[in-house]
Amino acid sequence: MVVTFKVTGGEQGEWAVLQVSGELDLVTSPVLRQRVHDMVAEGHHCLVLDLSEVFFCDSSGVGVLIAARRLIRSCQGRLRLVLPARGAADGSHVNRVLGALGVRRLFDVYGDVDAALGDEGEPLSA
Repeated sequence: MVVTFKVTGGEQGEWAVLQVSGELDLVTSPVLRQRVHDMVAEGHHCLVLDLSEVFFCDSSGVGVLIAARRLIRSCQGRLRLVLPARGAADGSHVNRVLGALGVRRLFDVYGDVDAALGDEGEPLSA
């Protein structure tokens, strides 16, 4: 089985949305890191990372998420993660990893992209 990693992006109003799918690990995390940096360099300071199709995340992937949070905050921007309780395959692996490491509380987490883009929706609790 060949696993492909993809990062696709677009804009929805003031938000830039990056959809990530596959494994977020030592090999693929630099791709996401670069895409986040590119979005910020293009002037996008409101970013949604849709991680609902990421079925594996290791410490390097978590490092990229924390670095993205730091970068966006340095620009007075906003970062929101999409991590559905029932995401890729059998529940969001990223959600479980962030929770196990005690860093999920650092992020505004939403159940889907529509909720993340809305102003009235509240993040899911940690």
